[in-house]
Amino acid sequence: MSKGKADEISLKDFINKILSISRYLKTKWLVILMGGILGGVLGLAYALISKPLYTASSTFVLDESNKGAGLSQYASLASMAGIDLGGSSSGGIFQSDNILELYKSRLMIEKALLSVANFDGKRQQLIERYIDFNHLRKKWLEDDRIGNISFNGNSDNFTRVQDSIITSIVKLFNKRLLTVSKPDKKISIIRVDVMNKDELFAREFNIKLVDNVNSFYSQTKTKKSYQSVRVLQYQADSVKDVLNRSINGVASAIDAAPNANPTLQILRVPSQRRQVDVQASTAIYGEIVKNLELSKMSLRQETPLIQLIDSPVLPLTVDKVTKVKGSAIGIIVGFFLTILTLFIRKVITKIMRND
Repeated sequence: MSKGKADEISLKDFINKILSISRYLKTKWLVILMGGILGGVLGLAYALISKPLYTASSTFVLDESNKGAGLSQYASLASMAGIDLGGSSSGGIFQSDNILELYKSRLMIEKALLSVANFDGKRQQLIERYIDFNHLRKKWLEDDRIGNISFNGNSDNFTRVQDSIITSIVKLFNKRLLTVSKPDKKISIIRVDVMNKDELFAREFNIKLVDNVNSFYSQTKTKKSYQSVRVLQYQADSVKDVLNRSINGVASAIDAAPNANPTLQILRVPSQRRQVDVQASTAIYGEIVKNLELSKMSLRQETPLIQLIDSPVLPLTVDKVTKVKGSAIGIIVGFFLTILTLFIRKVITKIMRND
């Protein structure tokens, strides 16, 4: 038999099988219809019992100053003062993209959960609100260790059970409830979405998380420069006190011998010593003040600008399965599953007969 003849026979067999299946399904139209109706009823029931999912969104712009470019005009002055402003440095541990991962860290999510907010005029921890809304305590009543658990106090002193509960909530947020993204890679605008069935919780958690992360990011990024400013400020204050005491010492030495005999040089030694101290302290104080001002410039240049654009406002965006949508999806799924079940049943029956 030729190859073309075999292909023709195979094509005919395939078409015949399709027609056979089609005729079989037509005989089962009532079963398929009942399956579609059942799917529509289930879809409608799901739409009625499912809770709406609210989304709280915040957007902000992150503008990090170019440290090298911003301080280039002070480079020569800084080198004379013995200060390296780090003009060649680029980025560091905390770069702009790292803030996206910072939002998903356990530290930041835990800090937001343990913060307190007003719910209907009552102050409550966010984690307590989350537990109450999801009726988790009812599931924990059988366990004496968890039934009356509280999350007040220092998180460093939490028990293993408390840490495990927070860990499970953090994983849930990172998996389904929290989304951090840059809508446009070319623009430094970051969007934070928090999804939850509790509208008030979603809003407050979004606000707390954005505030905590942005503050932590700014403080950490400028920590080294801030510490340098504090040290230099302390030194400047200390040298200034020494300088003031030296000036007072010069005046006191002169007052001690107002009409000193010009032939007795020994009488001038105390005031001259004090004057040397004043000159030395003045020179040191001037250098420290110059270094302090340059360090303050560096701190201002390193401080990132984080400007909030949009914050979550009630009512939040809601994602709710409507009755029509639920019924339509249920009917389609019902038809598909019924047809698939009938097809598999027919194939199995045919195989069993052949055997």
